[in-house]
Amino acid sequence: MTTCFDGIVDRFVLSAAEFERKLQAIRPEQWIQPTPCTEWNVRQLVNHVTRGNLNYLALVEGGSRAEFLRLRDVDALGTDALDAYGRSVRLCAEAFARPGALHRVLDYPLGQVTGRQALAVKTTDITIHTWDLARAIGVDDTLAASLVTWISEHLDEIYAGLAETPTAAETTHRFFAAAEDVSLRDASQQDRLLHRMGRRLQWNE
Repeated sequence: MTTCFDGIVDRFVLSAAEFERKLQAIRPEQWIQPTPCTEWNVRQLVNHVTRGNLNYLALVEGGSRAEFLRLRDVDALGTDALDAYGRSVRLCAEAFARPGALHRVLDYPLGQVTGRQALAVKTTDITIHTWDLARAIGVDDTLAASLVTWISEHLDEIYAGLAETPTAAETTHRFFAAAEDVSLRDASQQDRLLHRMGRRLQWNE
C-alpha cells in the first residue's frame, strides 16, 4: 500500500540539498542577521537545522527525548558550518536508510513515532527553514515544488498523533509558530503552506 512516507529518505535528502544551496550563499557578514524565526539569527537557524539532523540520528540509534531536548541548542557548527551541515545530512540519511530504521519506534519529544514519520517531520522542518534562511539572506525563496506539494497534501499525516502540530488551534506554540489571521484565497500553494506553518509572508528584517 502506498503511503505519504514512501521514499522519505530521498525526500529528506532533497530538502537538505535545497537548504544547503541557501547555506552556500551566506556572506560572512550575514551570520548575525535576523531571520523570520524571531528567536534565531542566521547562525542560530543553521545550527538548529544541523543540530536537528544529529538529534534525529541519535533518536534512530536509540536516543531519548530528554537527550534530544537537552542538546537542541548546543552548537553543532564549529568553525566550518558548511562542512558540519553536510556531515550531519550524510549521517542522518545513512542512519534512516539502514534496514528496519524507518519502522523503528523512536522516543520523539512530541510523542513516540516510527522512524519514517519522524523523518517526514524533519523533512518538513528543513523545507520551511529553507524559506526562513532565504528570506534572511535575501536570495530566491522559491521552494522545491515537489516538496511543497507533498507537505501540503500530507500535513495532517506527517504530524498525526503528535502532542503539538503546526496547524492545531490548541497548540502551545512551543515548537511551531502561529498562523496569522489573513486571507490567502488567491495565494500560491507555497504561500498557503508557509502561512499554515506560521510564517509572515511579508517578513523583512
